[in-house]
Amino acid sequence: MKRLLTGKRIDLTGFQEEDISSIKKWNQNEEVQRLLDALPLKPKSEEEIKKWMVPEENSFRFAIRLKDDGRIIGFAELDGILWTHRVGWISISIGDETSWGNGYGREAMDCLLAYGFHELNLHRLQLTVFSYNERAIRLYESLGFRKEGSYRQFLQRDGMRYDMFLYGLLADEWEEGL
Repeated sequence: MKRLLTGKRIDLTGFQEEDISSIKKWNQNEEVQRLLDALPLKPKSEEEIKKWMVPEENSFRFAIRLKDDGRIIGFAELDGILWTHRVGWISISIGDETSWGNGYGREAMDCLLAYGFHELNLHRLQLTVFSYNERAIRLYESLGFRKEGSYRQFLQRDGMRYDMFLYGLLADEWEEGL
């Protein structure tokens, strides 16, 4: 039986007290935040981060850790789950820039998709991504997500307007891609 929260080089785990300093650093990193959130950059306090580390009802939030040293490099989550319809939102962030481009995001998404479809028995997972986040778009499309729509000129950054795309993946489409 495949382990749901374990990849070849990463594990999805709970958060630890010592993760706060890394999360705080990522939260203050403008590039990381602009890839993840449409809200203006606003560094969080340690108390706000501690509160965020405990997922709300109908949410599952995991630390992404490297297996070799246990270091946190990002987070992944399933949230906004509508159990009646078996639909949820999925998101991921590799906050540690030195870990970008190494395939850790793909491993984490593989684990999170297996967890959502096999463990939580969800039928549909969806996400949004900004049009300028080309690396994430390539990842999502390679995992089988389909672009379903655009929120045209959704946000403004540095005097330019950008779209936000909606992507979705159904359980049977994911199974076919395995």
